Amino acid sequence: MSSTSTEQLSEQLAATTLLRFATAGSVDDGKSTLVGRLLHDSKSVLTDQLEAVEHASRSRGQEAPDLALLTDGLRAEREQGITIDVAYRYFATPRRRFILADTPGHVQYTRNMVTGASTAELAVVLVDARNGVVEQTRRHAAVAALLRVPHVVLAVNKMDLVDYAESVFAAIAEEFTRYASELGVPEITAIPISALAGDNVVEPSAHMDWYGGPTVLEHLETVPVSHDLTACHARFPVQYVIRPQTAEHPDYRGYAGQIAAGAFRVGEKVSVLPSGRTTTITAIDALGESVDIAWAPQSVTIRLADDIDISRGDLLAPAADAPATTQDVEATVCHVADQPLTVGQRVLLKHTTRTVKAIVKEIPSRLTLDDLSQHPAPGQLVANDIGRVKVRTAEPLALDAYADSRRTGSFLLIDPADGTTLAAGMAGDSFATAKAVAEAAADDDGWDF
Repeated sequence: MSSTSTEQLSEQLAATTLLRFATAGSVDDGKSTLVGRLLHDSKSVLTDQLEAVEHASRSRGQEAPDLALLTDGLRAEREQGITIDVAYRYFATPRRRFILADTPGHVQYTRNMVTGASTAELAVVLVDARNGVVEQTRRHAAVAALLRVPHVVLAVNKMDLVDYAESVFAAIAEEFTRYASELGVPEITAIPISALAGDNVVEPSAHMDWYGGPTVLEHLETVPVSHDLTACHARFPVQYVIRPQTAEHPDYRGYAGQIAAGAFRVGEKVSVLPSGRTTTITAIDALGESVDIAWAPQSVTIRLADDIDISRGDLLAPAADAPATTQDVEATVCHVADQPLTVGQRVLLKHTTRTVKAIVKEIPSRLTLDDLSQHPAPGQLVANDIGRVKVRTAEPLALDAYADSRRTGSFLLIDPADGTTLAAGMAGDSFATAKAVAEAAADDDGWDF
């Protein structure tokens, strides 16, 4: 890449910095209040929204507005005072744009946290300072580690109810950091807060002069978000073949889709998977113009030197860095459907734009998140279970390890009868090892196959 292209790429990325983050924590730890406080104090709440919250709070006999109502929008959520489904909020400060996923704390909604945190670059795990690290705290830390969320913030909430004691915060921070580090979480930041009073959420607390670290918002604004495309495995799942065959474009053949990871350049030699054929990129069209380079997550059309049989579900990758294809997938899955997943079950496996028939050959173990022990050969997985599976597909897949690419290392298992999503899968090993963390800082009818 020329120096001009590199500078241009860097400038565009810097101008569109976006952080996706998720909140998690046990019931009544104050997640929704924290999110409401974050939105309110960063002036990201519209006047009519605030007035509606104030009115709802007064009708419930509360003098001060209940900021949790800014995110708990379902009637059942407001009645019970809990979060049931993932609530997404979009806001921005002068320094960064944010997409926030407020996830439920109930054990029965673990699958919702998996959904909310699957694309997050940071997870905020709340702990009630009075209760410390509980089972659900460890469960959420384990899910964050499984999903390879690179940054975790421990927000020790309700410090006002323990007289802002430094010793209470320090003990909780030490216990959580030790546990999360054993799971392979690469970066953990602990912040003492009071979401209700606003301490260390947006503004520094006047009650905790012993704490010299950042507020929650300051950390969210400054935490590094990696855009080092040269370190990514470039992947382009083909979504659609464009072949107009018009007088203006009689020979045009392009392959459209969204770049899943990395960058592609004109003149680059690429492999078409799963066929393994190689060719060269002759042009890249983006927004109606030809460009020399395109990067994730841009939607583009790529034109190739050779007329190869390419269709939806095929994958383009650099010839020198193409993933191996396989029909035997071993992965960790989170079961999200009410119906169980059983050995011998026929499913559809959706990976990027490719959907193939598959069969569950084995369920070696189910993970007990409380103590990270493995329950061998459970025979099935039920809602909210996390376990290891071995799946045999009818056709080869170009699947990366989830540790290398969260986008091309993930997949869905789908019920072929009604299209229900059964499980979300992460190919490869479950948790990152300490070594890996250190290096990261560095047949059609029978279905019997």
